Amino acid sequence: MALLIVEAVIVVSPLFFMGLINKVKALWAGRKGAPLLQPYYDFIKLLGKGEVVSRTTSFVFKLAPSLNIAAALFALTIVPLPILGSAVHFEGDFVLFAYILSLAKFITVLAALDTGSSFEGMGASREVTYSTIVETAFFIVIGSVALLTHRDSFDTIFAVVNVASGYTPLVKILLVASLFIMLLAEGSRVPVDDPTTHLELTMIHEVMILDYSGPDLAYIQYGAALKMTIISILIADLLVPAYLVLLPALGLFALINILVFISVGAVESLIARSRISHIPQFLFLMTTLSLTAFAILAFFLFGGVR
Repeated sequence: MALLIVEAVIVVSPLFFMGLINKVKALWAGRKGAPLLQPYYDFIKLLGKGEVVSRTTSFVFKLAPSLNIAAALFALTIVPLPILGSAVHFEGDFVLFAYILSLAKFITVLAALDTGSSFEGMGASREVTYSTIVETAFFIVIGSVALLTHRDSFDTIFAVVNVASGYTPLVKILLVASLFIMLLAEGSRVPVDDPTTHLELTMIHEVMILDYSGPDLAYIQYGAALKMTIISILIADLLVPAYLVLLPALGLFALINILVFISVGAVESLIARSRISHIPQFLFLMTTLSLTAFAILAFFLFGGVR
């Protein structure tokens, strides 16, 4: 029951986190900014609006927003929560998790291509190119943690990783930094992308959803926010100690997630969006951090001090 309640709270929280990012950016700019709950108001407003659908599109375009949310919600059931674990877990579940998120992106890319727009095709091409880098680095991250814990399921990996000691804190720092870069990339945030831009030469994710309006646009925006929340949960899983009891663990878990999104807002306020040619360099930083963590683990576990 506790797991269902917490997951229900998580399901309604992504739009709050988007409001938190906007509020942090406004404060850095010296403005009051929109209310924290503004994304909820916008979501409800979009649900009540009509839609304009191009005649060149097929059923793929209409199904994509719903399938995108469905994939993200299923991925959420695989991600473990502190103390509570996950609703769905089995050996190798992190592989399914990665490809469920990839499926959500694949569906969005297909919908962009379905419009027949070369402009949206350009954004889809960029999205797929950058995803190949991020996906590889993610498997290195999870592989490193699995190597550390000798487990092969999300549920057991994070149950064990937070009781290890010695060199583990250094590995955790590297993996948290790597996952934070993944969050910026998968969430289409600065410096990889800018959700507020509409410049042809810099758009990536936003260009793929230009043809959406009304409820479908609301679903797309919610799905993107939910995906960011899921990655933030993985970061929190690495940082919540295993010795805490349920309520303190969940309190720290919530605090870490809030701090992650405050950090996203701060990053977007302090640095500019990267040039398209520099984005792969930034994403390869995630791979570098992941490989460094893996090398440290391999050294201590197999070839280091005995």
